[in-house]
Amino acid sequence: MVNVNTVYTTVLYILNKEQRGYITPPEFNSLAEQVQEEIFQSYFPDGNQVNRQNQNNTQNDTEFFNMFKDTAYKLHPFEKDIPFVYDTASEAFYNTTDAIYKLGEIISTYNTTNPTYNSITQLTSKSDYSKITRSQLTSPTVSYPIAYTTNAVIQTVPATPSRLIVKVSPTPNALNINCLLKPTAPSWSFITGNLGQYLYDSTTSVQFQLDTSEQTNLIIRILKYCGLIINDPEIINVAAQEAQQTSINEKS
Repeated sequence: MVNVNTVYTTVLYILNKEQRGYITPPEFNSLAEQVQEEIFQSYFPDGNQVNRQNQNNTQNDTEFFNMFKDTAYKLHPFEKDIPFVYDTASEAFYNTTDAIYKLGEIISTYNTTNPTYNSITQLTSKSDYSKITRSQLTSPTVSYPIAYTTNAVIQTVPATPSRLIVKVSPTPNALNINCLLKPTAPSWSFITGNLGQYLYDSTTSVQFQLDTSEQTNLIIRILKYCGLIINDPEIINVAAQEAQQTSINEKS
């Protein structure tokens, strides 16, 4: 993970070096969340681009210089195997706490049979799910279950918003899904010193979830937004050029 205090103090140092202005902690936190989300979202088109290079045999595949592996590695902090909970009212499984961005491999466990099945579950559309489950010829089995996703309010969980639910056929005894989670918003928290200054509070701060290799990228992108806030075109131009060059270097 990237240390939020390192990024903030670096940004302040660069801004103050030429007396260009100051970014308050709330302003920084807002920018930090935005930039982390932008970098996170960039992994998916970047991964697709590099994968096309792999398919064309134009991508380096040595152990430490494979860009597709590097991009996939950067997603590891957001990857988690999540057990879903069964709701008898909706006859579907739901996630209890985590903010899910994408679903990966779905494993349905059937432990009332002999032997126990841990079956990879095919994710389909709701329309295809209905067609397949209604047909005697294509009806899913414990070896080849299917599922679809939708959003619904779980009646057994009071005062909760709509949740992602997963309907599986046949209904398993347990459901585990490899998921990508949405990034947690970083936060530079502080206490106020005797002179009214901001003092970093490591106990309540939230670090960036991005890989440490993204530290420079974070600083450059945040500086670009800082230039907008303090109305300094030079900072915007320099930071934008640095970000563009970094992107070119990574993809070339």
